[in-house]
Amino acid sequence: MQFHNADISSKSFLITGGAGFIGSHIVEYLLKNGAGKVRVLDNFMTGFEKNIAPFKDHPAFEFLEGDIRDFETCKRACESVDHVTHQAALGSVPRSVKDPVTSNEVNVTGFLNMITAAKDSGVKTFVYASSSSVYGDEPNLPKVEDRVGNPLSPYAVTKKTNELYADVFAKLYGMKVVGLRYFNVFGPRQDPDGPYAAVIPLFVSGILKQTPVYINGDGEQTRDFTYVDNAVQANICGLLCENEQAFGEAYNVAVGENFSVNFLYESIREMLGATHEATYRDPREGDIRNSLADISKAQKLLGYQPTQRFMDGLKQTVNFFKEKYQQEVMD
Repeated sequence: MQFHNADISSKSFLITGGAGFIGSHIVEYLLKNGAGKVRVLDNFMTGFEKNIAPFKDHPAFEFLEGDIRDFETCKRACESVDHVTHQAALGSVPRSVKDPVTSNEVNVTGFLNMITAAKDSGVKTFVYASSSSVYGDEPNLPKVEDRVGNPLSPYAVTKKTNELYADVFAKLYGMKVVGLRYFNVFGPRQDPDGPYAAVIPLFVSGILKQTPVYINGDGEQTRDFTYVDNAVQANICGLLCENEQAFGEAYNVAVGENFSVNFLYESIREMLGATHEATYRDPREGDIRNSLADISKAQKLLGYQPTQRFMDGLKQTVNFFKEKYQQEVMD
């Protein structure tokens, strides 16, 4: 599916964190749709070589291994680049609770390095990944961009800080900056392993492997689950945006519907034809209770229109992990 009309054959793009889950999907989209140059910067801290392996032989693809905490690396990455989408970050609320210093180094210092390098090399647009976690303790639903509360985790603080820096860089240096507040993005290639794996791959993997699956709290907490194609579309809208009013803003990237974690688990179980029971445990520190986005601002200013609803995306994701698991069993 194509999310843009412009000819991008003469345009060059940098995707930081391009070996990661969302980043690799953006890379795939740009290469499939004829981008002139697609450069990835990644240090494989949370990304994987296998995510970019299919692109290695593409003539428009470039890879730079490096860390955004190093300013010289960021400067090198931004050389001869028209558009930057900054996806590199250390995700996960629990990880930030356990180790706030590293989260800050990557998400704040790394962000400042990247946006400064992008400014210095005169990029045309700078899109960056923010998060719905910036809403913190703001109780009202749906979440509206100009109404945020106090952050509930170090991770939320880092993303809020990104938005503050972006706002200052837009006003002070006239940079064309777009922030994307992702709401629970999911899809193929999301990592199901490790202590900070996301909920959907964890559920699918646990059911397939018949290993314990845990639901935090009572499972009635709700999320605006957003299929990865929608996140890709928002990035493309931001990168190629020509609406001057759209810059210097942060946008909700979601579908505008929410579902409980219990409903999610039952849906996955049904798709897999399984009876595997989940185990309930204490709620997680720093987690918000309910999440639902108002996406009208992104629709109006960026032209964002989510193409994938929750159940459609979930089916594709479950099928991806099921096929992957069956392949592993055969191997």
